[in-house]
Amino acid sequence: MTAPLKAIDGNADLAALMTDLAANARAAARVLALAPPEQKNRALAAIAAAIRAHAPAILAANAEDVAEARAAGITSAFLDRLTLTQARVDGMADGVATVRGIPDPVGAITESWQRPNGMTIERVRVPLGVIGVIFESRPNVAADAGVLCLKAGNAVILRGGSDSFRSCRAIHDCLVQGLREAGLPEAAITLVPTRDRAAVGLMLSGLNGGIDVIVPRGGKSLVSRVEAEARVPVFAHLEGVNHVYVDASANLDMAKSIVLNAKMRRTGVCGAAETLLVDRAAAATSLKPLVEMLLDAGCEVRGDAAAQKVDARVKPATDEDWGKEYLDAVIAARVVDGVDGAIAYIQRYGSHHTDSIVADDATAAEKFLSEVDSAIVLHNASTQFADGGEFGFGAEIGIATGKFHARGPVGAEQLTSFKYRVHGTGQTRP
Repeated sequence: MTAPLKAIDGNADLAALMTDLAANARAAARVLALAPPEQKNRALAAIAAAIRAHAPAILAANAEDVAEARAAGITSAFLDRLTLTQARVDGMADGVATVRGIPDPVGAITESWQRPNGMTIERVRVPLGVIGVIFESRPNVAADAGVLCLKAGNAVILRGGSDSFRSCRAIHDCLVQGLREAGLPEAAITLVPTRDRAAVGLMLSGLNGGIDVIVPRGGKSLVSRVEAEARVPVFAHLEGVNHVYVDASANLDMAKSIVLNAKMRRTGVCGAAETLLVDRAAAATSLKPLVEMLLDAGCEVRGDAAAQKVDARVKPATDEDWGKEYLDAVIAARVVDGVDGAIAYIQRYGSHHTDSIVADDATAAEKFLSEVDSAIVLHNASTQFADGGEFGFGAEIGIATGKFHARGPVGAEQLTSFKYRVHGTGQTRP
């Protein structure tokens, strides 16, 4: 299904190519902004069907990407993010169907009030315009970002990682097929057709006003580059330095289940826990079983003096281990002085992504949820729920860790802005 790779890498006229892509996306965005919900939903239904129908082609393309990455000596966690399976392709299609079923955010009136002079003012959701999404490794982001932008009436320019180039092309073919069947412009979802890294720099420049906002989804180096070089607004997505704090009041069996899932369900996702914090008041009873459970599950533990004492397999933690995103079967572990100590530690070393408390004490839980300044805070639940699909958004473009415009899972609603509509009956200002 996917066309042969074209030898355009290193194209001397890459700047012109990217400018043309942005111009076409801008024209498509004007069409999408006015497209009725029914038309967008027809496209989404067709996209979901195309993904299911062309799963063999998607998996074949992905197998080539995986083989190339494995030959390059890529880590197992990276391979997990890159690899697609039939279940993951089915999940991708299911996510598209969920996005189709959520209310259309465009045109929704979020507030309405009347002024003393009789004028009525409405705040109405509108698309952002053209969104540039720069991502690494996970090819399913092409589908997630494409359909969320479509639902919110935005055009999108996707630039996937070079490692997932073939997979993204195969997925993009399905997205375009859905647009075509619904009579929407194919440029509404554009995939940058080159591995040339210079394309990223051109997108960050804004392409002469062709891009309204950039969403980076990848590792720390990518996000740092985007935030340093972007000439357009950015939905910040910092690394997931996530913590699970086990309070003295926690049920130990629950704590073990949550900690194991938070760390080991999928170690390479941004919602994976990277640090275990244990209340000093519970260390005598909880630290050893938690640490041994992780070690026995194949997780390397790097701990403070207390953690090292409970098991000889625990490696000494260095200063670099506190605040580190491993994205692998490695976790840092240490004892803290109660919920206040956990909050202070997370404030110092966390990335404002996702943090969880395991506690039966409602007061401790409420304090944690109120005072931990992260985009997602959980009580008695795994950090791996940091996912737009688990929030009912169908999909997500990423987990925004900044505080402007969007925070947490970025779904369709977060990909809109608003304008004010004012209805008068001839009023003039004195």
